[in-house]
Amino acid sequence: MSTVRFLTGITTSGTPHLGNYVGSIRPAVRHSKAPGVESFYFLADYHALIKIDDPARIQRSTLEIAASWLAAGLDPAHVTFYRQSDVPEIPELCWFLTCVTGKGVLNRAHAYKASVDKNTAANLDPDADVTAGLFMYPVLMGADILMFNAHKVPVGRDQIQHIEMARDMAASFNHLYGEHFVPPQAEIEESVATLPGLDGRKMSKSYDNTIPLFSSREQLKKLIAGIKTDSRAPGEAKDTEGSALFQIYQAFASAEETQALRQAYANGIAWGEAKDLLLERIDREVAPMRAAYEDYMAHPEKVEALLLAGAAKARAIATPFMARLRGAVGLRPLNAGLQTPNANAAKAGKVALPTFKQYRDKDGQFYFKLAAADGTVLLQSRAFASGKEAGQTIASLQRDGRDAALALQALGALTDVLEPLDAADLAAAAEALAMLAEHVASN
Repeated sequence: MSTVRFLTGITTSGTPHLGNYVGSIRPAVRHSKAPGVESFYFLADYHALIKIDDPARIQRSTLEIAASWLAAGLDPAHVTFYRQSDVPEIPELCWFLTCVTGKGVLNRAHAYKASVDKNTAANLDPDADVTAGLFMYPVLMGADILMFNAHKVPVGRDQIQHIEMARDMAASFNHLYGEHFVPPQAEIEESVATLPGLDGRKMSKSYDNTIPLFSSREQLKKLIAGIKTDSRAPGEAKDTEGSALFQIYQAFASAEETQALRQAYANGIAWGEAKDLLLERIDREVAPMRAAYEDYMAHPEKVEALLLAGAAKARAIATPFMARLRGAVGLRPLNAGLQTPNANAAKAGKVALPTFKQYRDKDGQFYFKLAAADGTVLLQSRAFASGKEAGQTIASLQRDGRDAALALQALGALTDVLEPLDAADLAAAAEALAMLAEHVASN
């Protein structure tokens, strides 16, 4: 069985909360113990600089997050566990990716668009208080992922766009400089992709509505008591839909426990009793980890040593990989031999080839298109339910495009999955497929 690389990180901008635990820490620890998995977990302290200007907070958050992961069972001997800022190859790769990423792609990033929309609504300059760091956040995240060629990246649904951007960056770099990057895929924990906070919105440090993961039992009880509920009285049936209390319970409970609470809602359980059940269920899972967490917090030197050892493991991969990438883009020793004009011409010919682009649109469906070297779209697919189906169709077209006649035949057989083509478009697409096949055969 081939090894699958998982990578995930948490921004060091605050105290870890239950949402971080069920959405990232717990699945990360579980994945790290699976056979055939190579795991990379990092503390995203560079990302924290985008929104936090309190150095003490970043330092303490780094310790709290590292201690949380370790207390939850992450074994540094079996994973690569590191601090982002201890791997200088990551910001170097970020620059490489910046040079192949279109500004238009970054204009569509959710965080940047949200800031622009907020400013516009307030009649401010659209870019008021928007730093270059915020704008470039997706590129740094792409560097985090592509540095270690992660296959799977566990994220919430609100982060899928960043994985798609990383895929685009990988494709752009590969197209220009040869195959160096693996296109990553988002790994969604469907039941706990987004955990609600005390007020029902997404649990987030930004909303100040979180429940710290390692709260004392007394603090945990107080916070759970503050979870927003409706005014239905004891004995009155209650809805699980939209209930933050129920959703948090479900993230910790078994299927049987969840069904029992669902029935209790229907039977009119009192909110106080439901909150007591939630307290007991969370504390049952968290309490055994609390002592280990407190020990790591009391001995930061232990955590520092583990992170530096993890950085050494990470750099054992990153340093030679970056050396290869530096050579690929032309940052080479001058005595290594100069590329000949013919080689440059060959590279220019490669850049000018037609290209397939597979992507996932806003509707959640998968598509692909074939574009000429000048960007003209020659083929546009209809929707596919999965990326695998779209990829198989692309592979079929590439295989059958080895001459224009076969390419025309292949295109004619796929009218059900391609947008309609007139005769001229069909001929141009067939010629592009044949050109791609000829390039592959000659290399």
